[in-house]
Amino acid sequence: MVNLSNLFLRMEELNVTSKKLSDATGISTGNIGDWKYGRSKPGAESLILLADCLDCSVDYLLGRTDVPEMNRK
Repeated sequence: MVNLSNLFLRMEELNVTSKKLSDATGISTGNIGDWKYGRSKPGAESLILLADCLDCSVDYLLGRTDVPEMNRK
């Protein structure tokens, strides 16, 4: 099961609203709301956009790590 709680935690940490995230990524606020309430899950392309926008890793968004920072080279 995919746990997206880190997505919404990161949004809160960075003071990013669903509207701001939508504007930055092109992902609809409806999709973001569906993810929040478990009605659907983001695909790989959306996860990459979200991670780039929120400056964290896809693994963090998926709850596979508690460390949001990416190892950038």
